[in-house]
Amino acid sequence: MAKPAVTRDAFRGLFAFYAAKAHHDGDPDGERSLLKLFGSSQDIPDNLLRLWSDRTEVLGPEIVGDIIGPRTKQVTNGRAQYDHASDFLHVLLRDIERQKH
Repeated sequence: MAKPAVTRDAFRGLFAFYAAKAHHDGDPDGERSLLKLFGSSQDIPDNLLRLWSDRTEVLGPEIVGDIIGPRTKQVTNGRAQYDHASDFLHVLLRDIERQKH
């Protein structure tokens, strides 16, 4: 039986976690950017969440963390801006595809 797709709330929690870290680090701009992604993640399409779940299950948590960490840091540092959480997720999925090859 296939593993169910990651829930929207679980994915949103990722942005909340990194936003809390930015807040702790005294980075209001980074916190604001991540909270913007947190808010927009309510509207991530279900098929994109299923794709995320499928791809990350293959790689495992350490590799996925190695991909998410630097991308999130780029958002926090202002070196990358995304209009919507699904844009961020597309970039992560592209990074995962590169990692697999």
